[in-house]
Order: sequence, then C-alpha cells, then structure tokens
Amino acid sequence: MANGGDRRADVDGDRLWRRHTEMAELGATQKGGVNRAALTPADVEARARLAGWARDRGFTVEIDAYGNQFMRRPGAADAPAIASGSHSDTQPTGGRFDGISGVLSAVEALEAIDDAGIVTDRPLEAVIWNNEEGTRFSPTNLGSAVYVGAAPVDVMLAATDRDGVTMRSAVQTLREAVPWAGPRELGAPMAAFVESHIEQGPELEAEGLDIGIVTAIQGTRKLDVEVVGDEAHAGTTPERMRRDAFVDAVRIATALRELFHDPDDIMRFTIGRFEVSPGALAVVPGRVFFTVDIRHPDNATLARLGDRIEPVCRRAASRCDVRVAETRRADSTPFEGAVPEAIETAVRERGYSYKHMPSGAGHDARYVSEICPSGMVFVPCERGLSHNERENATPEDIARGAQIVADTLLILDERLP
Repeated sequence: MANGGDRRADVDGDRLWRRHTEMAELGATQKGGVNRAALTPADVEARARLAGWARDRGFTVEIDAYGNQFMRRPGAADAPAIASGSHSDTQPTGGRFDGISGVLSAVEALEAIDDAGIVTDRPLEAVIWNNEEGTRFSPTNLGSAVYVGAAPVDVMLAATDRDGVTMRSAVQTLREAVPWAGPRELGAPMAAFVESHIEQGPELEAEGLDIGIVTAIQGTRKLDVEVVGDEAHAGTTPERMRRDAFVDAVRIATALRELFHDPDDIMRFTIGRFEVSPGALAVVPGRVFFTVDIRHPDNATLARLGDRIEPVCRRAASRCDVRVAETRRADSTPFEGAVPEAIETAVRERGYSYKHMPSGAGHDARYVSEICPSGMVFVPCERGLSHNERENATPEDIARGAQIVADTLLILDERLP
C-alpha cells in the first residue's frame, strides 16, 4: 500500500449534484428529461466537459478507437487501473440519471480521493463507455463489447445512423472536441471495474434501502423482425388479394406475446420499435420492421424460448414473407469475488442499509467482467421509472452511491495483488 495513515475519502454531495444538474442541460427535453444520443453534439459536449474537469485535476484523458473515454488518476505503480464508470448517452425520452450518474459518481470518487491526498498503488480511472443505449448506432452496449473483443471494431465503426453518419466519423468528431486526449488501446488490461447505477426498478425505494449490491445481470436476446408484403391501393384492392404487412405483423406480435407469457412474471418481452412502410394513409403497408427484446435470468429458458421466435413468426404470417435476424445475445452474467465483496465491505463500514439483488437491465459491467473482476452498485430510483423523462433520484441517494464507489476503489487498491 503506497499511502499510510487515513485512507478515508468523503465525497462532496453538493458538487456531485451540481454536475448532475449541469449535465441534464445537455440534450434537455421540455418535459424535464434528456435526449442525448451517442456522439451527437450534446453528448460530445458532455464528454468534453468531463475531459476538461479531468485535465484541470491533472488527470490524463484517453480515447480508444471506438470512442470509449478514460480519465486516469495516476497511482504509485505502473499497473492496470481500477476503474469505475458507465455511459453518457440516453434514450430519446430518457432521464437525467441513467448512465451519466455512474460516470459522475466515478469522477466524484476520483476527485474525493484526490482531495484527501491519498496515494493509491494502482491508477484509478473514470470511464465513459460509448453508445451503451444504441439508439443512434445499433445495437446496444457496443462500447464495452468492442473494448473486450466481443464485437468487431471495424464492423461497428462502419455502422451508420439514420442520416448516414458513420460511427467512425462520430468518433473523429469526439477526438476533435478533446484534442489533448491520448490514444487508448482496445482491450488494455483493467485490474477491476465497479459500475454505479440507478436501480431502474422499484425494489430499493419500496423497501427503504440505501444500496443494492448486484449479484448478476440477466441474460438477453435481441432480434430484428421484417415482414414483407406488397404495397397496394387502399381503396381498390380487395382483402382477398392483399399482402398487408401490418396485418401479418400484428398476428406475429400477438403470437410472440403468447409465447412469452409467464405467469411467474420473470420473463421480460418487449417490442420496442415498430415501423410501418410506406406509412401513407391510402397505401396498404408493404413492409413492417420491429424489434424484439427478451430477457430472463435462466440461460436455458432464454435459449429454448428464443429459438422459437423465428418459427413462431413464420407460422403466424398468413400471406407475407418474414425475415428474422438476431442482433445481440448475452447469457446471464454473475458478479462474484473481489468486487462485490469490496462493495459489501464499503456499505457495512458506512452503515448503509442494503440488499443483494439481480439486475434486470443490461449494463456495461456485463462485458467488462470478461476481462477483469467486476461488480455493480444500485441506488434507489423513484417509482422505478427509467428510460422515462420523469426518471428521478434524490441527491442523498446519488451521493451514497458515489461514496460506495470511492470506498470500493480504495478497498480494492488495498486488497488486489
């Protein structure tokens, strides 16, 4: 251990809340939420401000080939860093806390440790994983997936948004906004990773608890479904001659809902995007595109039911052609060992109330766990609302989460070999 004496670092809750307020202005919506898609001008501005705060502290800033951003406080040893962070992008009608709170908590943890004058053996990093939400460049969680090698960087950099802008071009825009950032090698080792996040569920608030220690992230499969028929005149084409893509898409959606009905309410099934083409009043739809998102903690159940999606879609379609493509698949990811143990030690030492709980949502820690010990901290989320402009958390809960991140980083610095 490089630093003797007291290794206690108390976060500044007022500073942390001010920064949440500042970040919420970037991409602010009229209903009080945030629309900040990955590497749009609002997101690039958020990234540049965070990088500027790091530079003001004397921390180094690095950006890798996919646009993941790393802000490092050096340690006494030249060794892989202990890292914390999340993402800065949001859903189109997102809230003020999902993702960015984990980034700001990581930054606050590093600054609190810096304010306390603590010298750590290992470097400490605050990380912004690029394109976690996947609303501009599909699919989701790409930043962390690319970093660990679970997604091919060249393919992902070639992805385009709806305006034809490539991810490669968007990353270059970020680099130009943070010209002092150095390069970061994809897959560069990390010693450990801890991610703080609002729960995005109602349990902690309902039970009056301060902290959730995440035991696992449930598995997920994401698919694109395309139903192709024929466009036709709405006024002259008899029903018997129609290949109406919308009618068959509704039949398919109903069949999928029946497939995934779960009386125990464990399975999560969502059709989140539904597009009808050409979308004209007097034209029978010739094409429908929609997405399917299924999640379950049991990998066998996820595999068995997920494999039935394509045959169910084909049987339900009466007249149209159906194409099904799986875009993302991830098994349930357990969090065990050094990081959750350090989190629990930190929570106990602070005297916070807590519970162990799984995560229903996917997070970057799922992928980072492939290259280093990882874990997650949850803080309460008002009414469980997330991916919603009314998403809310209290300053006190946010500060407690950041405090646990700071304490966990220091505990890991002491415990890791």
